[in-house]
Parts: sequence; structure tokens; C-alpha cells
Amino acid sequence: MQFGPARPRRKPSLTPMIDVVFLLLVFFMLAARFGQDVGLALAPAGQATASYSGPPRLVEFAGGTVWLNGVETDLRALPEALTPLMPDPEALVVLRPRDGASVQDAARLTDALRAAGLTTLVLMEP
Repeated sequence: MQFGPARPRRKPSLTPMIDVVFLLLVFFMLAARFGQDVGLALAPAGQATASYSGPPRLVEFAGGTVWLNGVETDLRALPEALTPLMPDPEALVVLRPRDGASVQDAARLTDALRAAGLTTLVLMEP
């Protein structure tokens, strides 16, 4: 039995493989996040270090609106509204997001309360 002449072996082309590697590189570079993650320094409700005493101080927030104990309050007037409810400046203030609340709402609220000297803030789950 006779076979025909042997075909010369082809070397694989590396160009398509290099193209795929560069496409993957571009994909992962675009998908990567290079910014800094910024977090809010708040204690979760179950890990609060301060004990709760005095009248209720529940501050709810969503979409730029703030409620103190269920009553809608302006964010700028919130520290003055909290003052009569606070037995001391280190008293615990409970923050609870409502549906539609964003992290920006939480940051704005905590910044306003900390600027007014209220430092013991606890964030609850919605």
C-alpha cells in the first residue's frame, strides 16, 4: 500500500491567540475598579457600645427627606429638634433608612449630625 507524499506540517499561527489575549486584557482593564472605596464609620445596630436611655431618637431617611420619630423634619433643623430628646451629647441616635434611601442620603445625614456634635450614631437595617 502506497501513501501519497506527506504534507508539510503547518505551524500554528500565534496572531489569533495574541488577539484574544489583548481582548481579554482590555476587557478586564475596563471591568476593574480603580477608585477608592469609601465607607461610613457607623456601628451596626446589634453592635452598639452605648446603652439607650431617654426618649426615642429614631431618625429615618430616604430621598433627601428626614423623619424624626415619624415626623418629617428639615435636615438643617434636625440637630435642634434632637437636642431636647438627648440626655447628653453622647446619647445614642438610631438611624434607619426607608425604601429608596441611598448611601448618599446616609452620608449627608451623618455629616450633618456629626457637625452638630452628635457622634454616637447607629445604623439599622431597613
